Amino acid sequence: MRSCFLNSRFWFAVLFIVFGVGCAPKTEAPAVVEVGPPPVTRTENVVDEIHGVEVADPYRWLEDQEAPETRAWIEAQNAYTDSVLEQIPGRDELRRIIAGIVETDTVAIPIERGDRYFYARRQVGQDLAVIYRRDSLDGPEQVLVDPHGMSEDHTVTVGIGDASHDGSLLLYWVRSGGQDEVEYHIRRVDAGEDLKDVLPRARYSGAEFDATAAAVYFTRTGEEGPRVYRHELGQDQAQDEVLFGQEYGRDRIIYCRLSNDGEWLLAHVLEGSSGPIDLYLKNVAEDGPWRQVIADGLTRSSATVVDGNLVIKTDLDAPRGRVMLASVENPTVDHWRELVPEHDEAVLDSIQTVGHQVFVGYLQNVHSIGFVYDLEGRLVREVKLDTLGTLDESAGRWSSSEFFYNFSSFHMPPSIFKLDLETGEQQLWARQNVPIDSDAIQIEQVWYPSKDGTKIPMFLVHQRGVTLDGANPTLLEGYGGFNVNYTPAFRLRAASWVAAGGVYALANLRGGGEFGEEWHQAGMMKVKQNTFDDFIAASEWLIAENYTSPAHLGIRGGSNGGLLVGACMNQRPDLFGAVICEYPLLDMVRYHLHMMGPYWVAEYGSADDPELFPIIMGYSPYHNVADDTAHPATLFTTGDGDTRVAPLHARKMAALLQAKQAGETPILLRYHTKSGHSAGMPTDEITNQLLEVVSFLKWSLE
Repeated sequence: MRSCFLNSRFWFAVLFIVFGVGCAPKTEAPAVVEVGPPPVTRTENVVDEIHGVEVADPYRWLEDQEAPETRAWIEAQNAYTDSVLEQIPGRDELRRIIAGIVETDTVAIPIERGDRYFYARRQVGQDLAVIYRRDSLDGPEQVLVDPHGMSEDHTVTVGIGDASHDGSLLLYWVRSGGQDEVEYHIRRVDAGEDLKDVLPRARYSGAEFDATAAAVYFTRTGEEGPRVYRHELGQDQAQDEVLFGQEYGRDRIIYCRLSNDGEWLLAHVLEGSSGPIDLYLKNVAEDGPWRQVIADGLTRSSATVVDGNLVIKTDLDAPRGRVMLASVENPTVDHWRELVPEHDEAVLDSIQTVGHQVFVGYLQNVHSIGFVYDLEGRLVREVKLDTLGTLDESAGRWSSSEFFYNFSSFHMPPSIFKLDLETGEQQLWARQNVPIDSDAIQIEQVWYPSKDGTKIPMFLVHQRGVTLDGANPTLLEGYGGFNVNYTPAFRLRAASWVAAGGVYALANLRGGGEFGEEWHQAGMMKVKQNTFDDFIAASEWLIAENYTSPAHLGIRGGSNGGLLVGACMNQRPDLFGAVICEYPLLDMVRYHLHMMGPYWVAEYGSADDPELFPIIMGYSPYHNVADDTAHPATLFTTGDGDTRVAPLHARKMAALLQAKQAGETPILLRYHTKSGHSAGMPTDEITNQLLEVVSFLKWSLE
């Protein structure tokens, strides 16, 4: 399954010209906003004894999301948030400007099947992305799936899962309200009608047609854990064959890939979201047995199968990653041969088999570089990228020389390029229509020392000629977890902040994957505190170098990044003037008991472990809110549609922080009832959410 162009990076980008690049609005005196007391939240005397330690949880009752009392509390919190945010002046004009800019024509990377091209595009005036087809790359487009009629409030979205090899069938997903769970439907491309086959609403890890489009292979996660299935088209779902996964529980993730000829099925088994990845191979054409490729419980490997060969991306004996090759007849590690060795300076980020060659993408000092190799390991060519930026999506087929990729940077809107792997000719296929003056923006990468002396990289983005007087409103972001790379891509908050004259900073913290698995492991489990130390050190560096001051410094993080800013605002509340904490993990003592929590034990450990319990308790945001402390102005965001990180985290933390706030700045909770972790919002709701974040930060930090 390939990612849609209408992703968060697009929405990060849209607001870039709200204020006009190089033309920041005049600075005015901070607006006077009357902040009343927050709603009173009752407490209960709930105390757990864990490994001999009493752990209080006074807001446990807020974990019951559907209880009438909780729903009433949510309504009161939203009303309180409205009472503060709606006082910020200039919102009506800002809303009008943002709404006009959000409604831009956007297009996703196309996938080609049977000389047909399938892609998603949202045109000006539309709320949602529509799936289109073309019978040639530059031919007229035809609507294939339009989600606008699927819900009155336009919170149901669609996306492409796969297309049959001959281009006659499209497998597409339907998502409601930003939830991770989707349904899969199959549409006859020529007739424009769906088959009766529907994969029911659930959490899937991909789905694809077999070579003849007679069946679909998919991985679905149920109460017992992930299972790999084969669904014969036209057959009752109850007869779907379970192929793999019966021995695994809910702490495992499985996804599969079929070979280009449909004969081989390769299963990837992940220990949680960021643990080791093992590989198993099955000849489905002959219904052969599953064979272990690698299962050492230590390393991370992924692969594709083309023309009887496994092309393997692995960190086995290569912390920065390398590419290996093996025959399907002898797939085990002792028969692997090196195709592309470990890079001396860069980290292997991605591989894609396309045009009988292998595209290999790297991160070198946290920006993308790319090369193409043949199956003998010979370098064919370097992929020329326009600037320091991020290549983050790509599409292509083994049998075709067309390779599409998406590239962007802080000052360059998302752009889709088509590379002909035979000739090396490269051309722009589509670019986000956001007018910016790249020359007016300065981007630099700095390195600063963390608490233990480790050098940490950080990107700084601002208008040229910024005065280092310690008074610049500055927004610092980070993530630092799950081997995720935070790279220089086009981001809405960064762009809008720079356009308004502020400084944007992105720190590449330990726990991420920017420098390989060693960097990841240096910010997880027992040493998770390193991630927080790196972020705090970034804040101190920005202040010491006179970019900003605590009153003008805001921090933002979402999901694992919500844990990051939650921990740091507790540990150093004196450093920050504002906090944006979105869809966060905050109660680390109980996180593994809810929703996808079991997937993350490989990253954090859990309170069930007596050795890790005191470490987790030491940084868990919900358990470390200080009394008699002036906390920064804070805006929590979550919602019912988040089926990944339980919204209870933000509910409980907001209640606790409101009760303990000794300062005058507000602690707000924005609770969405129709959106979640996976987005899926109409344009007006996107506008509303952007307006709240930008206006809150501007008011708090100027």
